Amino acid sequence: MSLSIEDFGGRLASVWSELRPATRGLVEHALQNSPPAPARSVPYDARADHELSRLLAALDERAREADNLETEKGNQLRHIADTCAAVLQEKTRSAEVFTQLVRRADKQRNYKRIDALADALARFAPSEVCELARSPEVVVRALSSEALAQLPTSVLIGLLSDPVDAEIARDALRRQADDYGSEEARQIVGALDQMNLNSDDL
Repeated sequence: MSLSIEDFGGRLASVWSELRPATRGLVEHALQNSPPAPARSVPYDARADHELSRLLAALDERAREADNLETEKGNQLRHIADTCAAVLQEKTRSAEVFTQLVRRADKQRNYKRIDALADALARFAPSEVCELARSPEVVVRALSSEALAQLPTSVLIGLLSDPVDAEIARDALRRQADDYGSEEARQIVGALDQMNLNSDDL
């Protein structure tokens, strides 16, 4: 970078300084590789997720004030923010971070990135996708509902025993039956509906 993080203000410099070296290295490596090199297969790091999420929030907040910056600084700041978002998109498995990224892409009308985020849901745990399906954000709900409908029926059946996720799983099974013609899902939904009818008769 021709400019350092410290050039963009104290709050951003403070967030940057609080990153662990490994997390900082993820951003620096991505900035040095444009387009970013494919990620190495490394274990998911929830703490790095949180740190990068905080950094992205600080970058975006500073970018909103970019009118007060020189053109070069403003462009550099937005580039760093986009790079940080790309790193998160590549690695995150957090519902909270996913929501942050979708909200950001939607605000930018970056539909290509929204499509890429939808694909990223394939690596999320089913419980995280269910959490996203309860989001107040319309786009997040739509993406997660579609992802759930693409899960193996057996995975959705496993979620039916979870009191938190059961209703979401049932909706996904109904979509598999109605929209995708899954006979297995249709049978499960029919059995669940029959159980509800029987319980109502008691």
